[in-house]
Amino acid sequence: MSDVGTLSTLRRGLALSPELRTGLAGTIALAVLQMAGRVSVPVAVQQCIDHGINGPSGPDTRLVLGYVTITLMVLAVSTFCGFLMTRRLFTVSETALGGLRSRTFRHIHDLSMLHQQSERRGSMVSRVTGDVDQISVFLQTGGVQLMLASGQLIVSSVVMFAYSWQLTLVVLLAFGPAVAVIRLFQKRLASVYRTVRERSGVLLGTVAESVVGATVIRSFGVAGRTEKRIDTAVDDLRTAQQRAMRTSVTSFSSGEIGAGLALSGVVVVGTLLGVDGDMTVGRLTAFLFLVTLFIQPVQIATEQLNEAQNAVAGWRRILDVLDVDPDVADPDDEGVELPAGPLSVRFQDVSFRYPGGPIVLSGVDLELGARRKYAVVGETGSGKTTFAKLLTRLMDPAEGTVLLAGVPLTAVRFSSLRSRVVMVPQDGFLFDATIAENIRFAEPALTDGELREAFTELGLGDWLAGLPAGLDTPVGERGEALSVGERQLVALVRAYVADPDLLVLDEATSAVDPATEVRLQHALDLVTRGRTTVAIAHRLSTAQAADEVIVVDAGRVVQRGPHSVLLTEEDSIYAKLYASWLEQTR
Repeated sequence: MSDVGTLSTLRRGLALSPELRTGLAGTIALAVLQMAGRVSVPVAVQQCIDHGINGPSGPDTRLVLGYVTITLMVLAVSTFCGFLMTRRLFTVSETALGGLRSRTFRHIHDLSMLHQQSERRGSMVSRVTGDVDQISVFLQTGGVQLMLASGQLIVSSVVMFAYSWQLTLVVLLAFGPAVAVIRLFQKRLASVYRTVRERSGVLLGTVAESVVGATVIRSFGVAGRTEKRIDTAVDDLRTAQQRAMRTSVTSFSSGEIGAGLALSGVVVVGTLLGVDGDMTVGRLTAFLFLVTLFIQPVQIATEQLNEAQNAVAGWRRILDVLDVDPDVADPDDEGVELPAGPLSVRFQDVSFRYPGGPIVLSGVDLELGARRKYAVVGETGSGKTTFAKLLTRLMDPAEGTVLLAGVPLTAVRFSSLRSRVVMVPQDGFLFDATIAENIRFAEPALTDGELREAFTELGLGDWLAGLPAGLDTPVGERGEALSVGERQLVALVRAYVADPDLLVLDEATSAVDPATEVRLQHALDLVTRGRTTVAIAHRLSTAQAADEVIVVDAGRVVQRGPHSVLLTEEDSIYAKLYASWLEQTR
């Protein structure tokens, strides 16, 4: 994507934001009308000098007053046209960029967990915020100026040619080298401003990471190293911006040289034409006004070139994201609904590896019956969490098929899958809102009374009543106002009200106090009752309560069966895991 030209990027960007083309012809027409008002001034000056002051009968004040009155009226109309044009451009650009933000966010959200994990989250956030903001700033400032400049350039060129084709040729020849230099620097600007946007994303990611990880940074006493990382990111961004500005200033200076050559050339050639009787004082004066109007757009273009390239660089980064096809795609209208009733699970010769890494799961072939509780156990890195992500289609297997109730997951519409299958992640993630708002993410229509009833049904009514504001208690960013165990309690209630047919639990109880663990275990028993449950068990007490235990070792399913049976099998890996767990709990 980085080698794609500016015009190609703009064409694709406009295609992704069709709102920008809405009423574009009308906006351009208003810009031309506004410029016509500006051009009326040199025309009026020429008429006043040649006919009102230097007329054959001497100065004619009535004629001058008439030209001035007409010019003021034209300027009033053109100013109103400029107001309408600016308002239209602001409204259309915000509407279009709001749509672009939404499309970019949705696409990022649709990308697989693998892609999201390979990108720094701060960098992805900067594409939805900073990069789109850069485009917005350009459209609403530089875009307005370039729109006006384009209209001014067209109108002033036409009027200049009508006054004197010879002087117009002088102006064009003077600006020829400047245009060549600007074209030469355009590719350079595109490259340096892409670097600026990338460095901006890195800085945002570094700062966000430092804020989120503040507790770890303080507890390990690495504030100095963290500050150095941020300082490095700041210096990299500053260096990139300085390089971009140096390139931009060089381009701008070429426009200034062109302007000086044009004005001096017009004065010299115009004077010679005047000596020969081919140019009146009024026409030469008006032409100099017109040259100024011609020069302004060129200067504006060189001034806005850096902003334009900054915006184009932002557009490229957005297109880079939108060009990534989701590898876990929603079949949408071509998909099917999961059949009603309890859900069984089938892994058919499933294998998975992360890009560039070793195989994480290999040849997994097993069937899990409906309305039964399963515990998946294994050492760290054995593939347990990958198993859960494949089961919930957060990722797709490299080989083989995962089926629910006999239907391949790749054929199931996301709307059906997400309403029937719920995963409670290990960290019990909560949004920065109240407890009630977090639970309503699963079922927005629930009343406060129904929410309290859900807590009571899970034996958590007393815990809820003990909170400062009950359901209205803020949980903080990522739920950090609550303890780890309390976050898990809220996450379980959220899963409970979603009423899934398949519940996948990535268990996290190692950092929970005994009282909260009792609450959690009681709530878990009630949440899992009557539905198919797969728990990624980090504590083997969970395995004891399961109908069947699945043992994963080095990416393969090596044992399955009830807890009591697996303990008695010869050379049982599960028995060794259980013995190790018992040793740690003593």
